[in-house]
Amino acid sequence: MKICIVTHKIKKGDGQGRVNYEVALEAIRRGYHLTLLASEVAPELKENSLVNWIPISIDGYPTEFLRNIIFAQKSGNWLNKYRHKFDVIKVNGAITRGATDVNAVHFVHSSWWKSPVHISREHKNLYGLYQWLYTAINSYWEKRAFSQTKVVVAVSNRVANELVDIGVPRDKIHVIANGVDLKEFSPGVASRQQLGLPENVTLAMFAGDIRISRKNLDTVLHALVKVPDLHLAVVGETKDSPYPQKVEKLKLSDRVHFLGYRRDMPKLHQASDFFVFPSRYEPFGLVVIEAMACGLPVITARTTGAADLITPACGIVLPECDDVDALADALKLLNGDRTLRQQMGKVARTISEQHSWINMAQTYINLFEELSKNEEHSSHPHLSPSSRFITLSVSSTSSN
Repeated sequence: MKICIVTHKIKKGDGQGRVNYEVALEAIRRGYHLTLLASEVAPELKENSLVNWIPISIDGYPTEFLRNIIFAQKSGNWLNKYRHKFDVIKVNGAITRGATDVNAVHFVHSSWWKSPVHISREHKNLYGLYQWLYTAINSYWEKRAFSQTKVVVAVSNRVANELVDIGVPRDKIHVIANGVDLKEFSPGVASRQQLGLPENVTLAMFAGDIRISRKNLDTVLHALVKVPDLHLAVVGETKDSPYPQKVEKLKLSDRVHFLGYRRDMPKLHQASDFFVFPSRYEPFGLVVIEAMACGLPVITARTTGAADLITPACGIVLPECDDVDALADALKLLNGDRTLRQQMGKVARTISEQHSWINMAQTYINLFEELSKNEEHSSHPHLSPSSRFITLSVSSTSSN
């Protein structure tokens, strides 16, 4: 089978890029020829004999909007010439032009555009206008892209529902959750002293972009006021963030510990007692499954796509992300019961083990094989009609 993947980045350290990286590795493991249309590709992929990298240069363009346009134009022109050479073409959203086979959706711009926490509603200036236009145009382009592909893959049931809302047929949608590196993120004990965190206290952790309100740190802080003996570690860039000042105003400075942007997330998870992340808009949320893999109970909200993975045995899913009292009750429950935290953490790890990067990648390649097989047997290939609102998974004896 000959596979073409079209995306900006195919490498670790990038959410969408990591998904495509793992899919590429699985294709190589199965001996398939792989063509990558991308601006950045991991060195180990470029050096593999089964891989042909077609660089799509977008250097020098001043905005993401322009870079996306140029990438879509260049990659679309290339595909128009060579599309017939491939059994399966996989893309992400509105990243290119023309017909494709699999479109993996990590973010639905149409839904984000309507969100009450869209950046344009918080910034009534030129930056806000730019974000409004950027999202609006992407909303138009992505609808066209979804209509020109055979299968749409959503990273969560939340995203699947959003796709249906904009007119994507239900039987065209598969749900394949993002994965996690089970070796990098694993249970353990890290020294709080070395990490600059307080010892002998119960410590919750929050991680996300704290320069915007979307991740919902403000509700966490208001709930924390109601839980007097709980401490909170906050991971995220503090420059231009309103939350350090808000912490002072709420008189929480002795219990909230801003750690800035960090690359040692596994250690921080291992030093924490549980994870709290009631994001107001989150198509998936890798930080949730990473915390679970480290054996942490999770408090999140239905507005977070990764809530699909949370059961009552491993965490708490709030019906409303902005319900301060409900969040405070959840914090109190986990803060006051160490045994419960330990039990939930073990279940969280077990669930995460079903969602390794390898399992995710195998599910994608199985889908590609099914599409290719149907192509061989029919001039009008279709998957068997059925509802795809399930998380596809495969069993595997190996893990990352």
